[in-house]
Amino acid sequence: MNEPIAKKIYYSIGEVCDLTGLKPHVLRYWETQFDVLNPTKNRAGNRVFRSKEIEVILLVKHLLYEEKYTIEGANKRLIEMRKAGELAEERQDVLEPEFLSGMKAELASLKNVLTPGMPIEAD
Repeated sequence: MNEPIAKKIYYSIGEVCDLTGLKPHVLRYWETQFDVLNPTKNRAGNRVFRSKEIEVILLVKHLLYEEKYTIEGANKRLIEMRKAGELAEERQDVLEPEFLSGMKAELASLKNVLTPGMPIEAD
């Protein structure tokens, strides 16, 4: 299975924020609300996330922001998906559009930087 997230074993919370478009405090809050989100901590005590956890974060984001679930409703839906064995499939379905839109924005930004004479836009 090829995963669109770059191959790294662990990602810092800052890297996860960049990948998901979420703030660190949101990730920390979700960690307390969703049992499926349980990042490990390194020796320094910092949260480290694996690719699967990032996919779950994107699924939670999709359920809350696009499907308009409440936190309780999203939690119930995640539990249902896990019991039905659908969690991995749902993570991939949500990840593709998220990844592609992020990649498109990165490419547009790169094009602006590389095109001579183009004004550089601030993010």
